[in-house]
Amino acid sequence: MRFTYKISEKSVEGPSGKLYGKLYRPEGLDKAPLVIFAHELGNTHQDGETYARFLAERDVATYVFDFAGGSSSSRSDGDTHTMSVLTEVADLEAVVEASQDWSGIDSSKITLFGASQGGLVSDLTAAKKSQQVSGLILLYPAFVIQDAIKEAYDSLSEVPDYPNYLGWFPMGRKYVTDIWDMDFYQEISSFDKPALILHGSRDWLVPTDYSKKAAQTYPHATYQEIVGAGHSFLDASFSEVSNHIWTYLESHQLQIANK
Repeated sequence: MRFTYKISEKSVEGPSGKLYGKLYRPEGLDKAPLVIFAHELGNTHQDGETYARFLAERDVATYVFDFAGGSSSSRSDGDTHTMSVLTEVADLEAVVEASQDWSGIDSSKITLFGASQGGLVSDLTAAKKSQQVSGLILLYPAFVIQDAIKEAYDSLSEVPDYPNYLGWFPMGRKYVTDIWDMDFYQEISSFDKPALILHGSRDWLVPTDYSKKAAQTYPHATYQEIVGAGHSFLDASFSEVSNHIWTYLESHQLQIANK
């Protein structure tokens, strides 16, 4: 069954200013569970809109937004040169806090849903906000970032004001220094709610071993490899991926929300 939903622009005040976003809210429930989507590096909220429509048609509210400085096309405040994984964590924390007061949302059922860098950000945020976050969905989370940085630079003293290790994204030194000494897996290990990790078997950017290690780190995680898929699921693999997402939500989130 497909339900009707309403799309409204909804901004959140973040640490670096206004965060632009859209709320896809189903009209079939007084209190709908909420999924918050975190986009990939260099992209925008549009990354998540296909998933938002899929979920809203099934009575799950979804919020998609632009990270501050997350893209040159961002509609949020902020600058790409001052953005980092940790500034995006702070942005996502602000969204989680703001959502507690949104009308028509069941604030006891919030699932974070992130892709690539947005997946890493969702991981870290879920651990910090475990009292408010009840679920976690990750698409090829970019745990590789730290290793990629250290392949480009042997020490922090080598990092310039405007690193170019990716070659295409206009980042600043903060992007590197914020995560240089972090232990991502230690940081996420305290999240004890159910997690779903989906990763393409042909991902050329983030090797699957990083997600497999994350699945072993979490107390309650399911890892599913999408055979033949690369570093995106908005293609022929979308139907398979969306089915995995829906099965996860029905099993771990919606049954509680609908009691």
